[in-house]
Amino acid sequence: MVQANLRSMENDHLFIAGVFILAGFVKGAVGLGLPTIAMGLLALVLPPAQAAALLVVPSLLTNVAQMAGGGPLLPVTRRLRALLAGIVAGTTAGVLVLPTALGPGAVILLGAALVIGAVLNLLRVRLPNPEGWSPWSGLVCGTATGLVTVATGVFVIPAVPYIRALDLSRDQTIQALGLSFTVSSLSLALALLAQGVFKQDLAWGSLLALIPTLVGMGLGIRWRQRLAGDRFRMMFDISLLLLGLAQMLAAVSR
Repeated sequence: MVQANLRSMENDHLFIAGVFILAGFVKGAVGLGLPTIAMGLLALVLPPAQAAALLVVPSLLTNVAQMAGGGPLLPVTRRLRALLAGIVAGTTAGVLVLPTALGPGAVILLGAALVIGAVLNLLRVRLPNPEGWSPWSGLVCGTATGLVTVATGVFVIPAVPYIRALDLSRDQTIQALGLSFTVSSLSLALALLAQGVFKQDLAWGSLLALIPTLVGMGLGIRWRQRLAGDRFRMMFDISLLLLGLAQMLAAVSR
């Protein structure tokens, strides 16, 4: 009986490590998807709260690594400064005025928005560069992203479609996503800390989960570097499509 329990625990540990390798690979290859993939698969063996706790360190540190690993950061930061300022403002306002969750319906709508945007890109329906819309477009998109982050826990809408429409290079796109996600996660943590909501200590398991995540991320980065610009954009849009579908399915199954 004891041996069977030990064997089951070992299998769970191997499965969890494999999940973080896979999620890290996708993160390294296309710059996003770590929380969605990891949460979806970890739910098979762990309660949601425990799975979320394991994600804290890998999610934050891989975003920082992604932000810092794409060459000079200042040019990308300058192009995204309005978006980033909006993310901080929207997140702070969201913590003050919004409920912590709007339910599965909101997540389904966000997933549908990702799917529609990805399909349009795959069909080569080009969206105009948002920098030409208005000097306020980045601030508006960032503020909306901050509000959506507080309401649903999803960092990607509308920041990711905004970044996708900027026509950045492959590596700049990855770097811009890392920068946006880092600012989103830090803004949310600081806003909740100021409100006295964010009190959970980081678990050792979350720190240990960083190891397989970085292994997978390194493999994903190597794979991404072999892709030409057009192939990368196609894989990126396919990843957005799958991410949107995964969010919708997860929300429906709750």
